[in-house]
Amino acid sequence: MAYRNQQHFIDTLEKEGELLRIKTFVDPKLEMAEITDRMSKQPGGGKALLFENTGYDFPVLMNAYGSERRMCLALGVQHLDDVAKEIENLFKLLSAPKEGILDKLKMLPKLNQFASWMPTVKNGRGECQEIVMHEPDITKLPVITCWPKDGGPFVTLPVIHTKDPNTGIRNVGMYRMQVFTQTLTGMHWHKHKVSAKHFNEYKKLNKRMPVAVALGGDPVYAYSATAPLPENVDEYMLAGFLRKKKVDLVKCITQPEIEVPADADFIIEGYVDPDDEMIWEGPFGDHTGYYSLPDWYPRFHITAITHKKNAVYPATIVGIPPQEDAWLGKATERIFLAPIKMTLIPEIVDMDMPVEGVFHNLVIAKIKKDYAGQGQKVMNAMWGAGQMMFNKILVLVDGKMKIQNYEELAKYVFRNMNPATDIYFSQGPMDVLDHSCSKMGFGGKMCIDGTKKFEEERDDSFEWPIDNQQSALGNLKENFSEIKAINYSLLKEEIPCLIISVEKNRKGHIKELHQEIVAMKETEGIKMILYVEHTVDANDLATALWRFCNNLDPKRDYYLSKRAASHLKPQSSNTYIACMGLDGTRKTKEFDDFQRDWPNIIVADDETIKAVDEKWEQLAIGSFIASPSIKFKEQMYGEEAVVG
Repeated sequence: MAYRNQQHFIDTLEKEGELLRIKTFVDPKLEMAEITDRMSKQPGGGKALLFENTGYDFPVLMNAYGSERRMCLALGVQHLDDVAKEIENLFKLLSAPKEGILDKLKMLPKLNQFASWMPTVKNGRGECQEIVMHEPDITKLPVITCWPKDGGPFVTLPVIHTKDPNTGIRNVGMYRMQVFTQTLTGMHWHKHKVSAKHFNEYKKLNKRMPVAVALGGDPVYAYSATAPLPENVDEYMLAGFLRKKKVDLVKCITQPEIEVPADADFIIEGYVDPDDEMIWEGPFGDHTGYYSLPDWYPRFHITAITHKKNAVYPATIVGIPPQEDAWLGKATERIFLAPIKMTLIPEIVDMDMPVEGVFHNLVIAKIKKDYAGQGQKVMNAMWGAGQMMFNKILVLVDGKMKIQNYEELAKYVFRNMNPATDIYFSQGPMDVLDHSCSKMGFGGKMCIDGTKKFEEERDDSFEWPIDNQQSALGNLKENFSEIKAINYSLLKEEIPCLIISVEKNRKGHIKELHQEIVAMKETEGIKMILYVEHTVDANDLATALWRFCNNLDPKRDYYLSKRAASHLKPQSSNTYIACMGLDGTRKTKEFDDFQRDWPNIIVADDETIKAVDEKWEQLAIGSFIASPSIKFKEQMYGEEAVVG
């Protein structure tokens, strides 16, 4: 469905019981983020929050996309898979052979629909331009400061519009904006992004680059700005398809080359000058759950700010999962499954991005397997498909299990996986926010092929004992003083994998420890060991996996140990066992020769936690929720706060 504007969406959320209004004053500096963090980590993502008393002229809307239910409301569907089915049917219709005139005539209604999704530019001003600030001043907006070590306040839900100066093709993206002065922010577009490519073209022409930022409006705009569309495909065509109504655009007042949604709540107009010196932007508590380190980014000069009457400022926070952005990612996972399947990887059946993997870090793909080596074919195709190039760990399966059932998934993978032959390593482009890479934006990748193997793919020289009882490993912690905790729980579920918390104290420590553990007779049935920092509770599976995925560079941090099996008869001396060790601990210059700064995890400060605790009853949003940061502060014990 098409929302008239953001207020229409807010009214719908309230009608559906998905919105809480907060009338007590809440400071946009840190307090709003702390309250939202507590709410977003509730079962099902809690509720959307409308902060009505902000100390500014505008309310603030947060956690609006923070559940599957609210994401479906934003996109106007009952289930996220509904969009994928519609896209798949559309692809099939367009690709079907057209043998006669009647077949071609059947296409006309669909072609007419295509036209109805295309954005149009209206004459005159839009709702977003009802009020024009005579002297633009972004500090008059309730821009939030999310986390205590952030470089300052950040605009966190900006829908940023740029154009290719040569072709005039529009791009709509979402990149955080740090506020420096009344008319200056940073423009945090990564080198892989289309807007950065546009900027490079303006550099060649030695021209100022016009930019406009929309906030609010139909909620589908923010989603479309994050969607992994191919280059030169207009995000507002996707928005029109999703809302079943074209997007009406109007020209900016001071940057008329750029058009923006007429129904937006705020428009921030300006330019980026290629002749400017870059500005030192960050740090910022990012979606990885760690602070992204500061770096040099372009300056965005504000030339105008306009807004609708009774505008509401939309914002989000990112940080330790789960957060609101997980549901934006889940929508992308479901919606873009059909295009991937129909155009790139026809054998793919389903895909899942677990919350603990924070988008690109961990992707699970289920395929229909028909021949030997098909897993590797899919691996290469996925790592070459758009933003999937940033994927770090890819897990492939086939069969009939539901891949969202992680216990059944893990059983299947480990049953079919030989760690010596079925784990593949590569290198390539990585998200610049990935702090585990030795070089920014370039690092290791790993594919675990958990599909059932054809005869050509099997290596019969390996065999593992079936029994994986915890009792046989009881002395493991006693034998190694550096081991602080061991998670045996997966063994009880017939998953031959351990998670071990280790306090490193020397170079090569994890490699040596892994070799010693695998040399023990008691560990012959173990196929994989995941090592995490000693401050991480290995028995807190979700947190341990989140920390592990963030801190691992697979190609650099793997240790495969192989030896003759002792559980078999002597005449089987040519049979081996193998165990893969993966080092998900934090990396340092002292022990790992790691030359980059290592960021700390994101937690609220004690003062903010106390302030929110004290005003909780006044918020009138339900039973007291303790700060999630308390748990993670305890995990940070012994870690230095390293932010470059």
